[in-house]
Amino acid sequence: MTKKLLQPFILLSAFLLMACGGKEKASDPSPVLDTIPMMVMQIQKCAKLYTAEYQVHKIVTHDDQMKLKGSFLQKEFDITLPMGKRKIAIPMDASLKAYIDFSDFSEKNVRKRGDKIEIILPDPKVEMTSSKINHQEIKRHVSLLRANFSDEELSIYEKQGRAAIINDIPKMGIIHMAQENAANTLIPMIEQMGYPQSNITITFRKKYTVSDLPSLLDQKTFAR
Repeated sequence: MTKKLLQPFILLSAFLLMACGGKEKASDPSPVLDTIPMMVMQIQKCAKLYTAEYQVHKIVTHDDQMKLKGSFLQKEFDITLPMGKRKIAIPMDASLKAYIDFSDFSEKNVRKRGDKIEIILPDPKVEMTSSKINHQEIKRHVSLLRANFSDEELSIYEKQGRAAIINDIPKMGIIHMAQENAANTLIPMIEQMGYPQSNITITFRKKYTVSDLPSLLDQKTFAR
């Protein structure tokens, strides 16, 4: 059982443009030339472009009750022991980052129709950069008949919390934010090559759904 409290913190700053090799924005657009190869090369310089970050705070809760079950004189019994209850509330913090990897970006990602141009972004990725339990703020109640929660049990609850965070990703809007922030980085760069902003479209190859989520997770960061 989990209680959720999401605190989105979106990182969007001017240094993203610099990371992709962008320079000062030209005051007047120059005539549109066949600049696709140059554009591809400049976009490839973005490499792994981080576009959004979310800080997530979650309370993982668990409670169980010791019961005595059996039969006596052919009668079944199920007794809840009054001193056999355990409860725990575990505060957990995690950081999620969305990024787009442009290392394999090519002319296949660019569509040009007359004076209009469309950039098809590589699939976004989401990674968990950190997750931790605040052990000092764990709240627990353990009755006299029960053993305290073990380190192994705490580890299991932490994994449950991480799984709950993963399930919440579609609700955070982090994929949409990755697209929007990538556009804010790439459009000024493309404008410098002579395309007015009204003629530039930045899209993903598809609209992602919950079923796409496993393929968008950077598994090596979520498997820790």
